[in-house]
Amino acid sequence: MKTINPLHLLSLLFVIFIFILFQLSEAKKDLFQAKQSHKETLSLATSLNNLNKVYSDKKAVRRSIATVLKQNSLRSANIKQSIGKSSITMSSKSMDKVALNSFMSKILNGSYNVHAFKIKKLSENRASLWMEIKW
Repeated sequence: MKTINPLHLLSLLFVIFIFILFQLSEAKKDLFQAKQSHKETLSLATSLNNLNKVYSDKKAVRRSIATVLKQNSLRSANIKQSIGKSSITMSSKSMDKVALNSFMSKILNGSYNVHAFKIKKLSENRASLWMEIKW
């Protein structure tokens, strides 16, 4: 009967050991990449959640729009607003350019989701405005 050469057995075990080490190092690299991807995804999810809180709060948007519309420079503009289920529509048939500039600076510098707006020049100092803000 033939016996197994111990050198062949040791060489086979050595090759298996090297193969397992290679597989372990690949698994460690994959784990590291998965952790990095998880951190990036968690950061993105947190920022999206914060943006959702800022832009989708109906009460806060209504209060801040009301505050903007109560300014003295906008009272003469006669801006009418209609509140729907998912948006506020504001319009003015005629407003002067100072009021328009003040209104647009307040809206564009605030945290509003401006969906659409139209500004039409009526004369040198007057313009009409239509704007829709969604939440």
